[in-house]
Amino acid sequence: MMYDKVTVIQFSNLIELEAFVKAAGDCEFEIDAKYNRIIIDAKSLLGMIGLGLRKNIEVCYDGSNERFEKLVAKFAVA
Repeated sequence: MMYDKVTVIQFSNLIELEAFVKAAGDCEFEIDAKYNRIIIDAKSLLGMIGLGLRKNIEVCYDGSNERFEKLVAKFAVA
């Protein structure tokens, strides 16, 4: 599947990860998280924890939500 927006992010602790999942959950569009060949629903806390911390995770989505996109930018890998 092709997405309009793809950003590589990384979390350093569970608090950051939880904030991201909460913001993703408030979005009405689908958000996928990819790590290597694994693709999960970014709105799933257990799924995101399973991907792990301190890993480069691709976040893929098509919609627009200001709060969510600010968090994506905050966790983006330079």
